[in-house]
Amino acid sequence: MKVFSSLVLAVILAPAALAQDQTFIVNPDASEVKITLKTTHELVSGTFHIQSGSIEFDRNDLRMSGSMVVLAGSGKTGNNSRDKKMNKDILKIDQYPTVSFTPRTYTGIIAPSGDSTIQVSGGLTLLGNPHDLTVPMQIHLDGSKATVKAHFIVPYVQWGLKNPSFMFWKVNDSVAINLNLVGQISN
Repeated sequence: MKVFSSLVLAVILAPAALAQDQTFIVNPDASEVKITLKTTHELVSGTFHIQSGSIEFDRNDLRMSGSMVVLAGSGKTGNNSRDKKMNKDILKIDQYPTVSFTPRTYTGIIAPSGDSTIQVSGGLTLLGNPHDLTVPMQIHLDGSKATVKAHFIVPYVQWGLKNPSFMFWKVNDSVAINLNLVGQISN
């Protein structure tokens, strides 16, 4: 009877023991968001500062929660007048000081160490409006250290932002985003 009781207890407690609730806490100073925007005359590149980020996940459950927050006014493209116009007319930082991504689910397997590739679905909020987005992410775990890299396209004009084209200088309606996150995994 003792063996049976121990077996039943093990079966009941096994899911709790296998649960792997973890949190990826982003180091904003070591992380960045890079943009690339094609125009008729040049390729505009810029970098934005991540304000904060914390993503909760469980390897046994495909749901995620948390958020990544980027300071909308932190974008630097190497041209002060262009950055000022981007902040005032495109990103409207006085009304919308941040851009955020809130993950909801993922597909794929997050390995306990080494490299993994997953697809993360969630909402990217621009000008206060969330937009559904699925982002392919490459994850590298080394003990408690973690890096996440992602490349995706944002159709910003389709999502309600103004296209900065004028006269003979035409700008694409979408922007390429390269995300590089560095942080720690905690239980």
